[in-house]
Amino acid sequence: MVFITGDTHGNFQRFAIEHFPEQKKMSRNDYVIICGDFGGLWDGSAKEKYWLDWLNDKPFTTLFVCGNHENFDMLGALPEIEWHGGKVHQVRDHVLHLMRGQLYEIDGYQFFTMGGAQSHDIEDGILDPDDPNFRFEYRRKAKTNQRFRIRGRSWWPEEMPSDEEYLTAMATLDKHNWEVDYVITHCAPSGLLPMLGRHYQTDRLTDFFDMVSKKLMFHYWLFGHYHDNRNIGQNYVLLWEQIVQII
Repeated sequence: MVFITGDTHGNFQRFAIEHFPEQKKMSRNDYVIICGDFGGLWDGSAKEKYWLDWLNDKPFTTLFVCGNHENFDMLGALPEIEWHGGKVHQVRDHVLHLMRGQLYEIDGYQFFTMGGAQSHDIEDGILDPDDPNFRFEYRRKAKTNQRFRIRGRSWWPEEMPSDEEYLTAMATLDKHNWEVDYVITHCAPSGLLPMLGRHYQTDRLTDFFDMVSKKLMFHYWLFGHYHDNRNIGQNYVLLWEQIVQII
């Protein structure tokens, strides 16, 4: 079985047995995929480690693509292994990060993954803690309820793919003749954004996905990021709190 859900932001209560009773019939060879903003690696606290261990002890295997709200320093420091035909970061034995531009075969189905997104909650700026004016600017922005983040603490430039990751994605799709079963991302193709909200802006990644969506043969494209649960057309599924079974 393969289930999929949207952003968790470090809160995994939806996987408690009372909310997700399907796990009673699941094993390590069954999977739950999170469409980005996993948030389980953020500050390395004892509380965070407790919840990662709690998730690891679940009967299923947890998989996730990265979102924009991740600690990319911590993600990048994880061991990288081969898994089901693609590369993953190993958070725990049974908690795995599905890396960008990879393709995995699960139960005979092909999953193409490309995490990341441009943050849309930083319109008032990104502060650098090494800036001599950091404390003053932080207090000023916090006092006036501005929306900002801090480099290396709550925001990382790696939220967007690198040139190398785009090239990896293209090579992967070329290798598989631009045909997969499922696409798992955090943000959506540019062409869908007008249906998701007027304030969402296109960027390099959403434009890349737009190109991919027009060329790639796929059954379903599942994504998170926009905090809603909706089917868009016949092939696109936006997820947030819902957990849906796809296999």
